Amino acid sequence: MYSAPLSSVSNQRNAILALLLALAAAAWTLILWHGENADPAMAVAMSSPTMGLRVPVFVAIWLVMMVAMMFPSAAPMILTFHRIQSGKRRRGENFVATWLFVAGYLVIWTAAGAVAYAGALAAEVIAARAALSAAAAARVGGALLIAAGLYQLTPLKNVCLAKCRSPIGFIMTSWRDGAAGALRMGMVHGFYCLGCCWLLFVILFPLGIMNIAAMAVLTLVIFAEKSLAWRRATVYAISAVLVGYGVLVMAAPQALPTFAAPHARP
Repeated sequence: MYSAPLSSVSNQRNAILALLLALAAAAWTLILWHGENADPAMAVAMSSPTMGLRVPVFVAIWLVMMVAMMFPSAAPMILTFHRIQSGKRRRGENFVATWLFVAGYLVIWTAAGAVAYAGALAAEVIAARAALSAAAAARVGGALLIAAGLYQLTPLKNVCLAKCRSPIGFIMTSWRDGAAGALRMGMVHGFYCLGCCWLLFVILFPLGIMNIAAMAVLTLVIFAEKSLAWRRATVYAISAVLVGYGVLVMAAPQALPTFAAPHARP
């Protein structure tokens, strides 16, 4: 029977954690580089929901954003999966590589990116046909902010967040053996993460899909609600801030970062 030393298991865990954080850091570096090197004409195009991109490029950028924003908070679940699989390997049982779990997770977020593009494209068409003013478009963004804040308090959010906050609980209720099982588990966990955070990603559209400051704040929000001990207080605080900001935008559309974008000139 093969039995890996505990020090080796610890080293593997540290290596996986380092890799996840390195991928997130690389994604942030790419995003920052893209933001700093965008020419004025591109900046105007980026203010639109689809950023003037075709679906493959949009989804690729969406995945980079997801890795940057979600990998830090997904790390505990990925590491727990790896720990369970390492234990199976030490006991000589069948085990699967952790990357299969991560692959399932990425499948869900890739699909979410495609859905987001379809929604963004539909929003552009509707806005063009309705000839919305800058103020009216901003108020739609304010309504989305309010919706995101209220969603924080819904039972669905609570269920999804509970699964994301408890890796062991997820493992106990969703475990599947084999490679297909690992892929399925990653997809199921991706669904829970999506259910937890989808409206936080949606509000990036009115805030600016490549708004670095907004992305950084939302990354901290996602990490906080999944990691801090004061779960209820954190969720209520996030809800209050989102609703409050949404109300402010409804009253003063200029408070939305993208308000002036339609009038920008290259």
